[in-house]
Formats: sequence, structure tokens, C-alpha cells
Amino acid sequence: MVKDIKNILVTGGAGFIGSYVVDELVSAGYRVRVLDNLAAPTHNGIVPVWLNKQAEFLKGDVRNKEDWEVALRDIDAVIHLAAYMDYHPDFSTYVRTNLESIALLFELILENKLPIKKIISASSQSVYGQGKYQCKNHGLVYPLSRSEEDLSKGRWELACADCGEFLIPLPEKEEDMLLPEIPYGISKAASEQLVMVLGRRYGIPGVVSRVSIALGPRQSFRHFYSGALRAFAVNVLSGEPIRMNEDGQQTRDFVHVKDVARAYLAVLENPAADFQIFNFGSGEATNVMDLAKMVAEEAGAPFNPSLAGRYRIGDARHSVMDVTKLKTLGWQPQHTLKDAVKEYLDWIRQFGNLKYCLDESYNKLKKDGTLHGY
Repeated sequence: MVKDIKNILVTGGAGFIGSYVVDELVSAGYRVRVLDNLAAPTHNGIVPVWLNKQAEFLKGDVRNKEDWEVALRDIDAVIHLAAYMDYHPDFSTYVRTNLESIALLFELILENKLPIKKIISASSQSVYGQGKYQCKNHGLVYPLSRSEEDLSKGRWELACADCGEFLIPLPEKEEDMLLPEIPYGISKAASEQLVMVLGRRYGIPGVVSRVSIALGPRQSFRHFYSGALRAFAVNVLSGEPIRMNEDGQQTRDFVHVKDVARAYLAVLENPAADFQIFNFGSGEATNVMDLAKMVAEEAGAPFNPSLAGRYRIGDARHSVMDVTKLKTLGWQPQHTLKDAVKEYLDWIRQFGNLKYCLDESYNKLKKDGTLHGY
């Protein structure tokens, strides 16, 4: 435990990553309070059964100053995980939830002279946008999003704008240029600046975690942002072909949720993390087609992939993180992707047929003009 930090507030603590962070904190001897609005689509308005019974629960919204005020009483540190994500066009909701919530937090700290000793805020890999690439002729390149014309014609790979050569993806590092291309990523990039600038101005150590794609049990099946494993699991358990975007050759950084939770404990307890940004990922690139094969194999289902040219506007083609900086704090991943797949399939089977959730989510994305070819 950290000296002088005993009571920790975890916003979004009833959610997927949040509930595992709460488990880690309780196991380490901290007193934990959870603030969560239990809102759809992640929740159904009910406290999930897996939320640690040793944590105090408050139902509230990080967009409401009054809820923050109650939640912050007698708190020493804040792990701010509550967020609004996905691709939906209610753009102001991203700003109010992901950015204004941090402004409210700092306002209350100053107004009430609260003795908050550390703020850890969750950001996202989406701040990198398309990421960083190498062109054999022009060196380092930060490409913009693929055009809808290219995607509609199945031109999936990124090419150099100057010479047309295909680009080679490089691992994303914390000091890389940020070019977020969706409202969620834009709001998260701005929230990072707010945590760092206000933290330094008022002497409150801040830490930013850029989380890649966390996987494992408890991941909501009610929406499918970053939902390859969830969607593939529903496909195989429904007895239908695995449907994937593009050609299945895109790569992602999948990390077990328990390793993410341990990373939060590492940055909380190590003063070397103060005023720093860290990638929270596995550091390994996984082909989406290979993930699909793994899901089918683990489920004992035939592997019959469906590639119909479906694509989502704003998606990165390749995305993998460099986690060297996080490892300097003594953190190492302890769980494999295969662990996450097996554990998620074992967990989701209890809920029966969830195909209606997947179809409802995809139909909404199609209606919003984000998902094409579905």
C-alpha cells in the first residue's frame, strides 16, 4: 500500500475493467468506494453480482457535480474509469462524460480543499488514431484515416500518400503524435491534457493510462465497441459463421483484463508513475483472423469465417502498443490471449442466446452510418 493513501474512489467501478481494479485494490488492503451510474448499454440499472462486496457502492454520474461531491468525501486518491465510448453521433455526450467530468473533479478539489493525493485517469489507444507507420521511401508516417471510397472497394491496407507504397505498422509509444479520428478518441486526448495541466498547476500527481483492447469475463455483451471477442463468441455459440470486418488481416493489441487491473495498481503505488502517461496493453500484435480461429477452436465449433467486405468508418487498420515504459514499473503480463478467450466463453455461456444483442448493436451502427456492408 501507498503511505497516506488508504481510501480510493473508482469511478465506473461496476464496469468491466473497473470491477477488476476494485478487486485488486481490495486484495491489496485499500478501502474502496465505487461511483457508477449503471447506465445502458453497459449495464441494465442493477449492480452486477460480481462487484466486490467489500467495496462501498454509490449510484451516481460523473457528469453531476453533486454526485462527485458525495463520492469524494474522505477519499485519498481517484481512479477515474467512467467513460462514454463507441461510435454513436451524440457527440456532446463524449465531451460531458470524458472531459467535463475531470474538470468537475478538479473544481471540487479546489473549492473544498480536498486532500486528494493522486488521480489516475483512463484514456484509450484510440488517441493514436491510425497510429504510426514506416514507408520504405519516406520514413516515418502518421497516416490519416482510410477514405470511404477505399474501404468500399476493399482497399484495406494503408499506403503512403507520396509514393503509394504500402506502409509498415510500428508499435505506438507514449511520445508519439496523437491524431484521434473519432469523438471518443478526441475527448480522451483532451482529457489527458486536462489531467496533466491541472495536476501540475495544483500539485496533484496525475497518471494517464492508454488502454488497448482488454478482454475477459464480465465484458458487457450489450454493446460491441472494440468487441471482436464478444461478437465472435456470440457467433459461434449461436451456431453461425464468425463475421468479421474487412478481410480479417487487421491486427490488434489484446490484453487480459486482470493484467490491466494489475497495471493500475502498479501506477498507483509507484511514485515514478506520477505525471506520466503509460500504454496498458500486451505489446503483441494479433491478427483478427487468428483470434477468430482461437474462439472457434475453444468453443469446439467449425471455423467458417464470413468475409463480406463489412467495415467501420474510423477504424484503425493495425494497432499495437509498446509497453516498455509500463514494464519499468515492474509490471509484466501474466495472462495469455488464449486464457482470455477460454474464460470469456466459459462466462458468457450462462446467459444463453445473445444474438439479439449483437444484431441490435450492429443495426444501430448501420443506422448511424458507421458500419457498412452489414
